[in-house]
Amino acid sequence: MSEVVAETWQKYLQQLQKHPLRTKAVTAGVLAGFSDAIAQKISGIKRLQLRRLLLVMLYGFAYAGPFGHFLHKLMEVIFKGQKGKSTIAKKVLLEQLTSSPWNNMFFMMYYGLVIEGRPWGLVRNKVKKDYPTIQLTAWKFWPLVGWINYQYMPLQFRVLFHSFVASCWAIFLNLKARTVSIKQA
Repeated sequence: MSEVVAETWQKYLQQLQKHPLRTKAVTAGVLAGFSDAIAQKISGIKRLQLRRLLLVMLYGFAYAGPFGHFLHKLMEVIFKGQKGKSTIAKKVLLEQLTSSPWNNMFFMMYYGLVIEGRPWGLVRNKVKKDYPTIQLTAWKFWPLVGWINYQYMPLQFRVLFHSFVASCWAIFLNLKARTVSIKQA
């Protein structure tokens, strides 16, 4: 079994080196789908909603993976040659003030408009109501993840690490979105 895992990991690393954007997009899509399947199960959905799962995977593939790929490349350009804890702190702060609020709002809008198919007015009201709580919760959780990512992860693994942790965060967001949707219905 360990040989299979080692061989699979080596193939993944080769793809990551040859096709970094595609590999990160596919990885983010698979992890997003995995997190949605878990969220569906936890929330008590009896039969897996395949359409929803595929739309969440599309989000990971088309948005989250590529966004992370380019975000981390941009961070390396902005902080080129800079090392140390103060640089890591600046990266985490910049990420938390820019991409974190944007990503949470974008996910909430995508979930409401695309996945649930709700009208813009309902989605806008839901975002107004729930976004501040979600973002404040994110600011309690993601800075630590960002610190670990910038401190310990090589550049090529940052999106993988972030996508893995984001799959756990997405379970929280899915359950929060689902709970609100049930209450509104």
